[in-house]
Amino acid sequence: MLQGGDLALGGWQPAEVVDRMRELGWPGVVGNTDELLWRPEALAEQLNRAPKLEPLLRVIFEQHAPATRELLGEERIEWMRELPGELDDGDLALVHATPGDLWRSPMPDDRDADLLKAYAELDARIVVYGHIHRPFVRDLGSMTVANSGSVGAPYDGDPRASYLLLDGGAEVIRVEYDVEREVAGLLASGYPGADRIAESRRRGAYVRV
Repeated sequence: MLQGGDLALGGWQPAEVVDRMRELGWPGVVGNTDELLWRPEALAEQLNRAPKLEPLLRVIFEQHAPATRELLGEERIEWMRELPGELDDGDLALVHATPGDLWRSPMPDDRDADLLKAYAELDARIVVYGHIHRPFVRDLGSMTVANSGSVGAPYDGDPRASYLLLDGGAEVIRVEYDVEREVAGLLASGYPGADRIAESRRRGAYVRV
């Protein structure tokens, strides 16, 4: 079992998620919304790179991050800071987005050449990433590139939890869960932007800020 980052931000139970990962002992990588918890200066960097995303970036850095830090506490954040940027297990490589960049990654409909360019340096038979929350598997001949989707926040129009089963190849698995129970907890929590996040959970899709 491996986890692909983005463990804590944008939900009302980040401490419980981190504690569960530590209890299970699953290896994993750091995500961009993990790193921003201890790198607030990344806001300026990302505004420069993607000015059109300013509304979203300000929400996650200025509203979600402070609330999440308070819920997590410093000890859990320190644990998250120790997560690596990449995991390499022979034929399998895991990154959050792309090697060396937690904020940029290919989309499911990008060209095969774009996927190969993004991940060729990993020199792995199977490359898995997260970040975009849209699961897919693409056989590129020399390499299979797969996105795990998201357990808690899928963005492909399917609200079911998503993960990858790696057994020789890669297969997207979907699991139904009680979305309305999650939504009820979120709305009662006082977490910033809970209404928008709840709608995203129901749709299984990103809801614009």
